[in-house]
Amino acid sequence: MASVDDTMANKESESAGLTFPGRRRNSMEINPPKFGGSPDLDHTDNLTIVLFGNSASVQFERENILLGEENPIKTETSRIVPLQKEISEHHISLINMIDLHETDSVDTLIDQLVNEHKIHIFIFVVRLGQLTDADKMGLEWLRKVFGDKVFQFVIILFTYEREEECDTIKDYLKNDPVLEQLLEKCGGRFHSCNKMMNNQSEMSDLMNKIELLFNENNQQRYTGEMYNTVLKQREGLKNSESQSDCCSEPTINKERMEDTTTSETGEKYGGKNKDLLTRVRPDQCLQQEDDKKYNLFHRLHLEGWQQNKLSTSDVLQLTTHSVQSHEFCAEEELIQTFLQKLLMMNYRVRYINSDKGKEQDHTQRRDKYSKNEGDIFDDVFKDVTLSTKGTSLSEQIHPMDVQMAVFHCADGFLKQLMVTKLSQCQYALPLLIPDPDTQQIEFPLWTFRQINKSWKMRNTNNKIISQTHPIYKAQTPMVSFLRFGSVSSSKSQLMNSLINEKHNTFFHRNCPGSSRTRVLMDGVVEIAWFSPSGKNTDKFTDCVAFCNLHGDAGDHEKQLQILTEMASVNVVLVPRFDRDDKSAAKIQNLYKDRKPLIFLLTEDGSTVIETKKGKFKLGLKDRNQSEVSEEIRRTINDCLSESSSTFRLEYLSKHSDIRVDEEDDDDCRRGREAAQQMMSLLEKKDLTEIKDSFLPHQGKLWHQWSQKNKELHRPRADETEMEIIKKKKEMKVIREQQHESNISEFMKYFINEIDSDAANKNIYFLKLLEIHLDEYISADLSAIHTKYDEKWSTVVRLKENNDKSEQLKAEQTELERISEDLQAAGFGLEHIMREIGQIYESCSSVKKNKKDLQFDFSSLPSLAAEMMVSGFPLELMDGDAAHVPVIWISAVLDKLIQKLGDQRVFVLSVLGLQSSGKSTMLNAMFGLQFAVSAGRCTRGAFMQLVRVSDEMKTQMNFDYILVVDTEGLRALELAGRSTRDQDNELATFVAGLANLTLINIFGENPSEMQDILQIVVQVLMRMKKVRLNPRCVFVHQNVSDVTAGEKNKEGRRRLQETLDEMTKLAAEEEVYNAECFNDVIRFDARNDVKYFAHLWEGNPPMAPPNPNYCDNIQELKETIMSHAAKSDKIMLTHLKDRIKDLWEALLKEQFVFSFRNSLEISAYRKLETEYSKWSWSLRSAMMETENKLHNKIENEAINEIEETDLQTELKETSEEVEKSMSEFFEKDKDKNILIHWKSSFEIKDVQENIVKETKRKLNEILQQRELKKKIDALKTHHENTLYEKSKTLALKLKDQASDEETLKKEFDVFWKQYVKKIITDTPAIKDIDILTDVKRLLNDIHQGCLPEDHRKDDSDYNIFNVLSFSEYVIFKRSTKKEMQDAVKDACRTVKGTSGSTQTLSPEDEAQIRSLVKDVEQQTERMIQSFNISKMGYNISCIQKLTGCIKMRVTEHQEGPVNYKFKNEFFMVLVLSICKRANKMITEQQRLFKEANDPVLYLERKRAEYYSIFQKYCHGATSAAIFGEIICQKLKEPIEQSVYKKTARDLTGEMRSNCSSLNGNRSNLEKHILKTLAEEEDFDKYINYIHNPRDHFKSFIRDEVSQYITDKFSVSVLRKMKENIKLLQQKIMDAACESTKHVQMNRGDAGLWLKSFTQQLSDELIFSEKDLSGVKHDDVNDFNLLEDVIRQELLAIVSDISSSFNTKTFPVNLDYRFRPYEILFDHFCQCCWVQCPFCNVICTNTIENHDGDHSVSFHRVSGLSGIYYSNTEKLSAHICTSAVANSNLFFYPNESQKVCWRDYRTAGDDYAKWSITPDLSELPYWKWFVCRFQKDLEKHYSKTFEGQGKIPDEWKRYSKQDALESLDKYI
Repeated sequence: MASVDDTMANKESESAGLTFPGRRRNSMEINPPKFGGSPDLDHTDNLTIVLFGNSASVQFERENILLGEENPIKTETSRIVPLQKEISEHHISLINMIDLHETDSVDTLIDQLVNEHKIHIFIFVVRLGQLTDADKMGLEWLRKVFGDKVFQFVIILFTYEREEECDTIKDYLKNDPVLEQLLEKCGGRFHSCNKMMNNQSEMSDLMNKIELLFNENNQQRYTGEMYNTVLKQREGLKNSESQSDCCSEPTINKERMEDTTTSETGEKYGGKNKDLLTRVRPDQCLQQEDDKKYNLFHRLHLEGWQQNKLSTSDVLQLTTHSVQSHEFCAEEELIQTFLQKLLMMNYRVRYINSDKGKEQDHTQRRDKYSKNEGDIFDDVFKDVTLSTKGTSLSEQIHPMDVQMAVFHCADGFLKQLMVTKLSQCQYALPLLIPDPDTQQIEFPLWTFRQINKSWKMRNTNNKIISQTHPIYKAQTPMVSFLRFGSVSSSKSQLMNSLINEKHNTFFHRNCPGSSRTRVLMDGVVEIAWFSPSGKNTDKFTDCVAFCNLHGDAGDHEKQLQILTEMASVNVVLVPRFDRDDKSAAKIQNLYKDRKPLIFLLTEDGSTVIETKKGKFKLGLKDRNQSEVSEEIRRTINDCLSESSSTFRLEYLSKHSDIRVDEEDDDDCRRGREAAQQMMSLLEKKDLTEIKDSFLPHQGKLWHQWSQKNKELHRPRADETEMEIIKKKKEMKVIREQQHESNISEFMKYFINEIDSDAANKNIYFLKLLEIHLDEYISADLSAIHTKYDEKWSTVVRLKENNDKSEQLKAEQTELERISEDLQAAGFGLEHIMREIGQIYESCSSVKKNKKDLQFDFSSLPSLAAEMMVSGFPLELMDGDAAHVPVIWISAVLDKLIQKLGDQRVFVLSVLGLQSSGKSTMLNAMFGLQFAVSAGRCTRGAFMQLVRVSDEMKTQMNFDYILVVDTEGLRALELAGRSTRDQDNELATFVAGLANLTLINIFGENPSEMQDILQIVVQVLMRMKKVRLNPRCVFVHQNVSDVTAGEKNKEGRRRLQETLDEMTKLAAEEEVYNAECFNDVIRFDARNDVKYFAHLWEGNPPMAPPNPNYCDNIQELKETIMSHAAKSDKIMLTHLKDRIKDLWEALLKEQFVFSFRNSLEISAYRKLETEYSKWSWSLRSAMMETENKLHNKIENEAINEIEETDLQTELKETSEEVEKSMSEFFEKDKDKNILIHWKSSFEIKDVQENIVKETKRKLNEILQQRELKKKIDALKTHHENTLYEKSKTLALKLKDQASDEETLKKEFDVFWKQYVKKIITDTPAIKDIDILTDVKRLLNDIHQGCLPEDHRKDDSDYNIFNVLSFSEYVIFKRSTKKEMQDAVKDACRTVKGTSGSTQTLSPEDEAQIRSLVKDVEQQTERMIQSFNISKMGYNISCIQKLTGCIKMRVTEHQEGPVNYKFKNEFFMVLVLSICKRANKMITEQQRLFKEANDPVLYLERKRAEYYSIFQKYCHGATSAAIFGEIICQKLKEPIEQSVYKKTARDLTGEMRSNCSSLNGNRSNLEKHILKTLAEEEDFDKYINYIHNPRDHFKSFIRDEVSQYITDKFSVSVLRKMKENIKLLQQKIMDAACESTKHVQMNRGDAGLWLKSFTQQLSDELIFSEKDLSGVKHDDVNDFNLLEDVIRQELLAIVSDISSSFNTKTFPVNLDYRFRPYEILFDHFCQCCWVQCPFCNVICTNTIENHDGDHSVSFHRVSGLSGIYYSNTEKLSAHICTSAVANSNLFFYPNESQKVCWRDYRTAGDDYAKWSITPDLSELPYWKWFVCRFQKDLEKHYSKTFEGQGKIPDEWKRYSKQDALESLDKYI
């Protein structure tokens, strides 16, 4: 019956309250995990279970799995002997105490039990439906004996006799409130089983629930230590009972004038009836208080957290609850709501109403309204019977109990956070706190450590001075407020009127939400400070501490002693006291003490009276509150003026008998000692010199390196490659100097401390170090700020007076010096981490560890990553150096990914002017701790992680928010060296990084708004241009009237107009087409503009935060989450790349043209690879279709090809590819990036191209089929005539069949005669000489005028490697323009000289080179269309080629060019193309000749004819002969089919297995470059540089050839054999089917042959026409025919197989079907456009693609022949650095001079290229230039000297470096 139990358990679990995601709540859950699967419990350990209850609830017998058959009450009970059991594979020790709690020996047994065992679980057994009084008292007995904590270990076990009883368990529990209360005490945990306990399933489920509870208790067990604590409490109670005859005054709410208590008989008595109170025993009083505390923690759902402790990570994470506003909440949500509001500094945190309180009807009613008209004396003044309808069973929880309950359940860090936030709310802070269990007093010194108090006061000269001190060190007077007895006035309210009458610093009885009961505040001492503002209206002239002891001071002796000892003035509230009052002695002692004492008498109405010196009394009764407050204030001030006593909070720790949290916590103590040790190293050091001494790595050297890096990325106008190399060397030297710097002892100690596994100790250490450093620098920093302010005022005054004297200059110089001191004085944890970062970067740069670093430097980033996980911010941008340490940040993020996994993050950044409240806003929103104090403005940028709860992760689809806080724009102290550019850099960086940027505007100053908005708009415009799409929300802070709706509308309208105006201005500067802000970014002025109230409600320093500001924060948080839910997330790995890309781009002056998105590059390469796979799938499928249709065309089975037919054939594959594409674009982790290119990578375009190309090929075959019919018919006629003639001869010689010699002789004679006749009729096919034909044709064209120099050797014809075409052209008109700019312009030779010669411009050269390549590709396709292997070569082929070339050349020179080609150009072009095609044409002609030349063909067939001749002679049947003829005819088609099929299969295999061919075009190019480097063949390099397409084809051919050679036996041969075997089977299947068909239809041999050929028409080029002349009329035995074919086919297959080898495979295939041709078609359907400078190929996969041409890495421009004008010096510039140079020019034509930086203006060839100005050159090409320098110089007849000198740095690259760079960058 476990299902019923689980249902109820689940119900209880759902109703459980406080749930901090990530921590498990103290209730059972449905479907608990099995023991066998739990990692938390070792099953070899025993589970100790104590069973108690009534024996009537169980049945003892042998089958009882849990108890067995013996009841311990009937046996010896002097000792407990555990039963050892094994249930569900778990070993348990069962201690059976059923009925034993009623025995006399129970105390002895309990002592033995807890001393000998640690108990996992208590099981309370109850009979279902028969709850007895003994059962009811059972749990109470358990609590009395074992204490309240025992309930977290209890499960109630209900037993039943009949199963139907179990079915009613829900109703039973619901209808029995007593049982429900019992169950509630045990956290709702229960199980049910039958009374005999013999059901294995029920027992197994019980074990599961026990395990679940054990894990929920964090594997804690009930121990003897817990029991001893309970004993001590009982002992203390007995002692107090012995000291007093009666419980004279039970613990009640002492701040009520009158309370009630309950006697043993249940009667209620007034608080003043002391005689009757004696009836309440002390143990009952204590028990009542314990019950109240237990009930409080239970109602707040905090039971489990008293031991486990809430942590900051629990409460700072983002939850569904935390992003919603809550004015009312359920009781179980009180804690979450309290913490949420507290973290936001909302002082209304104490005024939260629970739903119970909201719904409670506070007005009591009559049971029934009277029907008659009421009477005032009856209705109002008469006691009436009241109904409890509408009232709550329990009173609303007191707000201070909520605060203290959380405090008691919090760990040290959360306590500190709470106290810090309470202080910011201007609330009193807990100073002395009694433990709710032991009543031991704790002083939480640690919680005060982060609090600083600032105030202003007047010195003796009446000058206002500012003071800021850590509050735990502040020396201030202290006034203590005490109460004795019950008083009518509120002490806390009275104190508030002294400190801040507008704010309830101390919570009092009249505050909203206060209730009659208050459980945890008695004995608590709270402290608050009054901080003066330096004004005459200040109530106190100095900072004064006020301490408030809650409860009756007479009951809290220790607190009373401490306060009265340390106070400067004691203020006591008392009623009218008698001498025999219990507290009279204590009051008398106070009166006798020397310290000033003020008595406030609640039952007296007198004014201030000084009873004796320093002793005052003042009445409160019936007095005006304001007058009373003023009298008290005045009296306190008088007392303080006479007293020199001061209070220092940290001195409290010296008191004995109180627990100090820092001393009690080992981690805190060790962390404090380590922090103090570090601070001791800073003693007596000048603050402005500390960083130079202790942090040398981040000082001058780091700043120099940062500056050099910026200079490197922003080259001067005339900077050469040599100078760039020089800068890199200088940067390397700086890094080496950094590396040689010693690590200070300070840093060594720090690194050693945080490099430990004690996580809590590390956090204590870091926080305390941060606190000590703030304290250390505060005094000096304040002094420097004062100097700065004074000097700034002086400079301003002099400027206003138009003073231009030397004094102004001197003052300005001094101001600069103070400003530098101000920067140097900053010293915090961020500087220490910055130092570690620079230690890491220096080690990483020189690639070795530092000698004084005790471990490998590679572990340093993990320390920072651990700090980020622990909640510390990490410096993202160094504000002092204005630089991002990319190496360090990347390494830290790598370690963070190792620790957390590659998590999804939503990046939120903030921008705004300095001191506009950015950090404060973030801290309030997320509970963060970015520096906000005066003098600690954020510098640079910091990032901090905010964890998202599991529940939110599913809603928001991200795991963390990464909050980026930034330095304020327009920082005043940086005005001397900060520029608009620096602000733009920072703004661009953080906006580009973020998914959402908060634009923080402070106040309503239009000029300040314009400043920030101008930067923001420009930044967002830049983001748009580089496809980063952040969103922004404007936060308008410090707006005076946020409630004025109309004013807000007007403000939004003005902001929109300003943004539109800024957009137009920025659009001009950024050259961007935008008219309004919405053209740049999606922006909704109604929802994306937030107005914030003033931060403070009143005037600091005593003003609390404005609750409206906190509400605004909550509203903004909700807006952020709304944006986040719709936003694209970024993975941590991608974030790392984004940071690097943004910073690299920002280092350059032109961000938009410099931004390289690594994520986009990576995603694009991945898309290219997938695209290659998709297109190959389509191409591969179409090849199968093409082969099938080709066979059908040759077999004349089809006569036309339709595109729709091809589309249909490709449909299935196309659908699969489209599905794969769709999944890729929808599910890939980079889908949001990939979507940009989805439209560009339409697979339909590829499919359409493949279909069109296939149709073209098949149509050519159709046309050629008609043309070669005559050849085929003649060939078939010869074959079949030979068959018939040989048959006739055989019949004549039939009688001599046994004489083999005679037969052979006769056949030879016959063969020679007939072959001679065929040769006579059909001339033999001659060999061809292509080049001779070409020359003859060219000679005819030019009428015998072929120039002598073109009659040279064929090897000299290569127009593809011509360096300049100037010698091949005649200019249409001459120009006398000479070059005027004979300067250091890197360009091709374009100058016009004064002589008669003239040279082509680079643009003209590029056009002619492009023409040559286009003609080559066109003629290559034309040659393939000739199908020479089938049609044969004819001179007309050359005529068509030359005609095509002539037409293209004529078209070109008749275009808009200023030259005409000489005849030589045309002739050399034709010769070069024909020379290149010569091999292919000759090879195809060979295949044609072998297939069609009668001599060759018939000689090859002779053996086959002789075999048939022999069979005729030996009398073979017609069927046997016909079968052999068929097989002989099949031999060639089978061979061709197998070769083609194997070629296709092999191509697919190479696409998968060959590393160079299994990726995209970029991968192929990488392997080409590797091969070139390994071969070191310069000529191949030149061919690759100038003719990349040709080289690609050659490389693919070589790769395929090598693969076939290497894999022939294991792959190629295997595939051939598989394919021939498959084909053999298909032939036999066709023969079998044809035989059946003929026999079924009673047909003849003609029908059989028709059926046979039709079935094979898809597979083979074989048809009836091939046997058209062979007579088969007498063939009628088709079974014999089938058998003959089977037998002969084996021989033919064997013969074909034996000929398979590496040589025959390629030569027996037509060019079109060879693997390398197929692969080339696949890879080279892409962009082949070359960079107009360095000739590198565009890497785009799509031919004729949209957008610019681009490439990841450019080459040295000298490789393509670029040289400096008027010199013979080759250029060593790399395109990417050249386009960054503003003083480097080139000449695209004679009349145009263009700056490299503006290369896009030089014409279409240049404008279509995107060349990013950066330093991303590939080391490979530097190595190449150095390795082949002489070869290049010889090739181009120029040198790398002078301006083009190769930097020495390049010569350090080895070939290995070059090869490794390819793997790294491509």
